[in-house]
This record gives sequence, structure tokens and C-alpha cells, in this order.
Amino acid sequence: MTALLIERRGAVEIATLNRPERLNALNEALVDELNAYFGGLAERPEVRVVVLRGAGRGFCAGLDIQEDRSGDETPVLRTLRTQTRIGNIYRKMRACPQPIIALGQGAACGGGLSLLLASDVRYAAPSFKANAAYIRIGLGGCDMASSYFLPRLVGASLASEMILTGRFIDAERALRAGLVSEIVDEEALLTHGLALADEMLATAPYGLRLSKQALNLNIDAPSLDAAMAIEDRQQVILSATEDHREALAAFLEKRAPEYRER
Repeated sequence: MTALLIERRGAVEIATLNRPERLNALNEALVDELNAYFGGLAERPEVRVVVLRGAGRGFCAGLDIQEDRSGDETPVLRTLRTQTRIGNIYRKMRACPQPIIALGQGAACGGGLSLLLASDVRYAAPSFKANAAYIRIGLGGCDMASSYFLPRLVGASLASEMILTGRFIDAERALRAGLVSEIVDEEALLTHGLALADEMLATAPYGLRLSKQALNLNIDAPSLDAAMAIEDRQQVILSATEDHREALAAFLEKRAPEYRER
């Protein structure tokens, strides 16, 4: 059984974590497939938006701690390899030019929470609950970019509460904190995510890609001037494209634009 299912719908791909019997926990096969998928998106401009979801009753339970990872490596090197391989997924999610819309239902724990955090937009079902699980198994609470993403998304206080205790937050608290954009009935999650993807598809392809890039860079911008310099660069580049001229003409003529990626 394929651990990651990919379904193409026009310029959108739906990526489904497909280990429902293990609450989509991250085993080596799923980690490899996620790395290959997100790592390959930069070379696939025909895919403009990705919708990420989990099969079954949970989004992702984090690392599959029951999987046998023993081998010839020393425990330290084996753990380092595992850390690096899983961590590369989140790096590739942020680096890929396509916006990622995550749909969370049930549990999102540890590395599964980080799949949500590394996405661009998050919707949750009422059943959603999330935690930074690492500290509950005798490890440090900061793992899989949680200490980077969480404070930026929910603020230092809630991030510290989650990381220092491993406690769960439910969908309502996630919404109040800004971790998710909206709570949607579970049966409507995919429809809701695809509707947002359609709105993104109505934008110019290069405009969408460079907007994600600018958001990534400016979250860590050292100053207002540095952030605005990136914005200025983006606008100067895009203003010279045929798609910009087409978008202006379509706006004035009250019609849908026909983008050519030029």
C-alpha cells in the first residue's frame, strides 16, 4: 500500500497520508515519500496548489515509535539520520513554490503537528486536537521546527505551554490562537480546501509563487526596510510580465484573466 496518495485535480494536487491504521504515523516509507514529493514540486510548475490531508480518523500521530529502525548504525547516528530525514520534509514544504493547504481532523501530534505548521493555510475539523508530543516521551519539547513555527503562529505564551507540557489544544483554542483559519465540518473539509485552492488559482502563477516566497523571507526579516525591499523586488519583477498586463486588462474589462506565465 502506498503511504502517500497523490490525486491530481487540474492544477491542484491532493496529497493524502495513507496509513489510517496507524493514524498516519511517520514510518520510513511515508517519510521517504513525503521528502520525494515536496522535494520534487519545484520542478513541477503545472502543480500550483497542494492540499494536504490524512486518511481516516486522524491527521498524523507523529513518529511511528513502534517501527523497528535498528541496523548497523550506532544509536546516536541512527537517531541523527531519523531527525534529519523527517526534518527535511518541513524544509522542503517551506521551500516549494506551491502554497500548501492543510486539512486537520483528529490528532496532529509531534511531527504530525509540524506538517500542519509548515503548511501555508490550515483548516480544522471539530475533532481536531494537536500537541507537541516530544516532551511526553522523555525528549526535549522543541523538535521538528516546533520551536520555530509555534511562537510565530500562536505567540510565545501558548507555544511555551504546549512545548513545555505536551498538552493538547482542541480546535476551538487552535482557532482562537490563530493556529488554524477556520473550523469546518469534517465531511466538508476537502470541499473547503479545494474552494480556497480555486481562489488561489485565479491569481497569476508567478504572483502566487513569489508571494509565498516573500512571506517566507519576511517572517524573519531583520527590519521593515529589509521586508519592503523584498516586496519592491517582487513587484518590479511582476510588473514587467505579460500576465500583469493581462490581469489589468481583465479587471478593466470585467472578465476572467487568461494567464500565460510570461
